[in-house]
Amino acid sequence: MYLTLESDYAVRIVGCLAEEKARTDAKSISEKTGVTLRFALKILRKLVNAGIVRSFKGVQGGYELALPPAKITLLDVVTAIDGDMCINRCHDDSFVCTRTSKAQCHYRTVFEKISSELTEMLSSHTFDDFG
Repeated sequence: MYLTLESDYAVRIVGCLAEEKARTDAKSISEKTGVTLRFALKILRKLVNAGIVRSFKGVQGGYELALPPAKITLLDVVTAIDGDMCINRCHDDSFVCTRTSKAQCHYRTVFEKISSELTEMLSSHTFDDFG
């Protein structure tokens, strides 16, 4: 299983802003992270909407973290881009399993446990850990 490319790039972008410790323009973020400018802008909008990044307009504009790196977890960034963490579609309440009832499915129970452990691990690492 892989995180989406967009989540991977979002982690790079937040990491870049954590390292910079200052307002940075989108072009510089794009160059430093290897993310195309167009995709970086799309990701930055999502991170702004999630309250992880702040944006500033104008000549002195750019982007900066909205919180200290120690307050931003990997889980925060991944869920800002991909939504709640789950490794199998059977966790979605709207999913209808043709195999068995959700309450009786042993696979669902295991996948829920794995998703829970992955969520816990992602939430235990902040961007301060990487600086």
